[in-house]
Amino acid sequence: MTPEAIGFIAIAVVVALIAMRMWIGVAMGLVGFVGIMVMRDLPQALSMSAEVIFSNVNQYTLTVIPMFALMGMIISESRLGADLFGACYAWLGRVRGGLAAATIATSGLLGAVCGSHMVGTVIMSKIALPEMKRYKYDDSFAAAAVCAGAPLSIIIPPSLPLIMYGILTEQNIGRLFMSGVIPGITMIAVFIVIVIFMCTRKPELGPRGDRMEPRAVAKASLGVVPVVVLFAIVLGGIYTNVFTTTESGAMGTAGAIVIALVHKSLNGKKFMLALKETAMVLGMLYALLLGTYIFIRLIAYSRVPFAFSNFLVSLDAPLPVILIALALIYIVLGMLIPEIPMMLLTIPIIFPALMTLGFDPVWIGIYIVLMMALGAVTPPIGMVVFIVSGLSGVSVPKLFKAVVPFIAGDLVVIVLLCIFPAMATYIPSLM
Repeated sequence: MTPEAIGFIAIAVVVALIAMRMWIGVAMGLVGFVGIMVMRDLPQALSMSAEVIFSNVNQYTLTVIPMFALMGMIISESRLGADLFGACYAWLGRVRGGLAAATIATSGLLGAVCGSHMVGTVIMSKIALPEMKRYKYDDSFAAAAVCAGAPLSIIIPPSLPLIMYGILTEQNIGRLFMSGVIPGITMIAVFIVIVIFMCTRKPELGPRGDRMEPRAVAKASLGVVPVVVLFAIVLGGIYTNVFTTTESGAMGTAGAIVIALVHKSLNGKKFMLALKETAMVLGMLYALLLGTYIFIRLIAYSRVPFAFSNFLVSLDAPLPVILIALALIYIVLGMLIPEIPMMLLTIPIIFPALMTLGFDPVWIGIYIVLMMALGAVTPPIGMVVFIVSGLSGVSVPKLFKAVVPFIAGDLVVIVLLCIFPAMATYIPSLM
């Protein structure tokens, strides 16, 4: 049996094991180890697995993950989300569907300090859904606004999927962070326009909010200040090369702790809970990485990426066709599995092929993350939709129907990114 055949069989077995609910890190590590043993022998499989795990985990780059994970967990335990929502509502509340528009804007701002859309989904469901229910918003529309805003957390930096992409492809994580700024802001603007348009056509979806005095607006706007400060520390430090990406994460975490203490929303119990949740997330991520690195070694031995690259080149297909095929792959996978395992499973195979075709590695990184964000809300198994459905009580079919206009907004931003690649590459090019 050829090495390429072993590689493709290994990929099929991993997908099958994941479909049977085996833990992804175990599936990839087990298949990788057995595949190396088949291609070499047991002693080499043992020694290579140990060497791969040590050499890849024992690197400074991975220290970026704990910093940003802890920052997100501290934010989730503080009052920052509620303050942000109050500030966004003060500015957007008087437009049609003001609470839904404020939900989108708040989700985007939370994305600037929280790299996981799962955390953002839970925070915004707890804060925004009760308020929209109080103002008699349509339940499906209110829940759809939360669904639309949640994936912004993985587009706007800091973003855990972009961190993992940078680690796997050896790209500069700071440049990847910067690539998400313009697409993220564009997506927020598009979603807010969709909310206003829908509520103008059907006022029963969501009314205007209460009028606020200028003094009250100014007071509520102070809720944005902590996020602006954290965003400036994290991205400003990276952009100006004052901090490394890891150091920026550490500074951001320290800033989040100070802000939470000033707001009196962080005590010893909550801080220990944030540490515990961070440790759980890190344990999951590092275990995934261990299995992934073994699997990557098998893929390298099997020469599957080279075979895949040669296949794509031989097709001589236009680049837009390649991008559409890539989009379909990630949309389907995004319906089924979380963004980090999806990244770990696919990047080792497709990245070399995409580089052979001449794609910019920074641009392709944000393109893939946008596809993941779209897959998270796309029927029939968009994970964010199921989470919000459980938290809101809106049935999954009704929620999928309500989220369709926002899916269209996602597609608009993706098309704009393809037409104007500088949306992702301009700011990184200035670093």
